[in-house]
Amino acid sequence: MEALRHTRNLVVGGAGFVGSNLVRRLLAGGIERVVVVDNLLSAERSNVPADSCLEFVEGSIADDKVLSRLKDEFDYIFHLATYHGNQSSIANPLEDHANNLMTTLKLYEYIKGFKKLKKVVYAASGCTLAPHTDEQPEATREDGPVPFDLDSPYQISKVVGEFYSVYYHRQHRLPTVRARFQNVYGPGEILGAGRWRGTPATVWRNVTPTFIYRALKHLPLQIENNGQATRDFIYVEDIVHGLLLCAVTGQPGDVYNLASGVETSILELATMINRVTGNPAPLEFLPRRAWDHSIKRFGSTEKALRCMGFNARTPLEEGIRRTIDWTRQNIHMLEACILKHASHMNVACSPSVVLKEN
Repeated sequence: MEALRHTRNLVVGGAGFVGSNLVRRLLAGGIERVVVVDNLLSAERSNVPADSCLEFVEGSIADDKVLSRLKDEFDYIFHLATYHGNQSSIANPLEDHANNLMTTLKLYEYIKGFKKLKKVVYAASGCTLAPHTDEQPEATREDGPVPFDLDSPYQISKVVGEFYSVYYHRQHRLPTVRARFQNVYGPGEILGAGRWRGTPATVWRNVTPTFIYRALKHLPLQIENNGQATRDFIYVEDIVHGLLLCAVTGQPGDVYNLASGVETSILELATMINRVTGNPAPLEFLPRRAWDHSIKRFGSTEKALRCMGFNARTPLEEGIRRTIDWTRQNIHMLEACILKHASHMNVACSPSVVLKEN
């Protein structure tokens, strides 16, 4: 993207799944400099590319020593740090608060006086506004009501992060733009990335990489509630493109869905992955998760298309095929990350025991 050439960028959470894909895209686009800050809680250092234009700072953006290293030199800041994700936050709400909300507040308070900043892009969560329904849902719009009956501390902290984004824009003219993610998948999502976070969701992070890994191992894909839940799956390259559009053309103080707009059931996803991988194992059906009340959801694409020209270009099956290829090529690295948590999980670290995050 031409507008980002020769710019200086900060990516908070830049060693993570989405962050590392964004960093690679920035480096390929001819930027002058990118600083990555990541405490590697749910990421791997190997995800950060070696490049003379990149500086890696290991630590939390909520740490005053880390913040003090950041100068008023950045054109764009991408705030992607998060405490991954729903189940981990339920297990440890205090850690979620420290890594998913204090990070946002400390960063905004530190940079509120920066003069060179063109935009601060905050990674918001589409699940926070999704209605609790198992009937036919309507596409979740950006201006929808914010419910009080959220399902997890993760959802609470992400929506409060949006509140702070709006507040700091109005009070201090910090040019925040909120990018509401739907269910992102694609190459670079490492099962077991980072440190142990208290539940098997540390390893089995999200439904798509978990299904793909199990299918490649010819293991049954485990599906809750007959697979009737629906999600809006969006390929990581499309998310990165949306983040860049938010930075360049997004309006400060505003919010945009980064969504495919396509509702796909978990059963449809599992069936597709088994077909593409040739997995002979039958599906295994489990009970519904008691904490998850957002059964069916997908995001509206109208505003992002109208205001920024954003649309998700990658069809689901094409993105799944690319992700399967990447997983095959990196299977040994993934298994090494999975196995480093074995002492915490015992048998639960076996691929035959899967608890999914999405």
